[in-house]
Amino acid sequence: MKKVLITATVLQGHILVFHIPTLKMFKDMGCETYVAAKNDLADPQDVNIPYCDHYLDIPFERSPFSLKNISAYQQLKAVIDTVKFDIVHCHTPVGGVVTRLACRKARKNGTKVVYTAHGFHFYKGAPIINRLLYYPVEKLCSRMTDVLITINREDNELAKRKMKAKLVEYVPGVGVDLDRFVCGTTDVAEKRRELGIPEDACVLLSVGELNQNKNHETVIRAVADSDLFYLIAGEGDLRESHIRLIEELGAADRIKLLGFRTDVGALCEASDVFVFPSLREGLPVSVMEAMACGKPCVASRIRGNTDLIDEDKGGILCSPEDTEGFRKAILKLASDRDLRQSMGEYNAEKVKSFGLEAVTASLRGIYEKIL
Repeated sequence: MKKVLITATVLQGHILVFHIPTLKMFKDMGCETYVAAKNDLADPQDVNIPYCDHYLDIPFERSPFSLKNISAYQQLKAVIDTVKFDIVHCHTPVGGVVTRLACRKARKNGTKVVYTAHGFHFYKGAPIINRLLYYPVEKLCSRMTDVLITINREDNELAKRKMKAKLVEYVPGVGVDLDRFVCGTTDVAEKRRELGIPEDACVLLSVGELNQNKNHETVIRAVADSDLFYLIAGEGDLRESHIRLIEELGAADRIKLLGFRTDVGALCEASDVFVFPSLREGLPVSVMEAMACGKPCVASRIRGNTDLIDEDKGGILCSPEDTEGFRKAILKLASDRDLRQSMGEYNAEKVKSFGLEAVTASLRGIYEKIL
């Protein structure tokens, strides 16, 4: 029986969100599955990972400067040297570096190491410190990588030119479950009543953490003096500052911070336009979910978003901090129901190539090749 290890910095925030389909695929292939990640569950005892035979609580830290990653390296290396895995697939920047360092001896004994870059930190337009810090490390670790998987075109082109992995592959993201995000499954009128929104209002939706990178402030300022309703689903460190800003702009009755939600599909259906102003992305799942629900998108013109949104066909792209640009784009879609419908239909068709089935098939082909 082949033994497979999947690693990432955290369990709940990454493994459980993105990699259950991959674990299922490995089980379907007859593999014995291991997961190594830091236990970040609210109740650390409540570990339940579908399709996982063995869980290893490894104390990864997201900060590359944390000394706890030394302990993570030592613990992980001891397991890898003992178990003798056929495939080790690592994710997240710190988890990926620590895992590949821990696999150096194992690779000499036949272990194949796969790393998925969910968005290089040294993207076009990134702060110079990102390039100085992350690029040399990723280039060095690419020499310890059998397959480097990228999830957007910009990263794929860079990896082929600059990285030293044996094989560079493109896979269209982590996959969106198209069966969970479909049109016509929500009572929109009832959902709007639940949210305190008039049935005939034009509703905008954003999904993402309340942090600097997600850049919600740009859209808050763009629509504060309009008659549009704006829903933001997500939690984060900037929640209180966003609340203060919304109140200062006199928009508390129309801009609603919904917190963490498990009904994103229903929220998408109850909205008219999906707005995504991030500063940096790999390939955003929330945009794919909105596309699957047949929604037009107003998004920042950045890597990842440009892979998904064809301008003037599925949505409108703006510079990330162009408040006026976002305002004009949003108002254009808000005032044109036919345009919203045509763009939404276009997105619902395009997103099929990013579905879970397509991504799983791509990954399975890569694994079968290296095995």
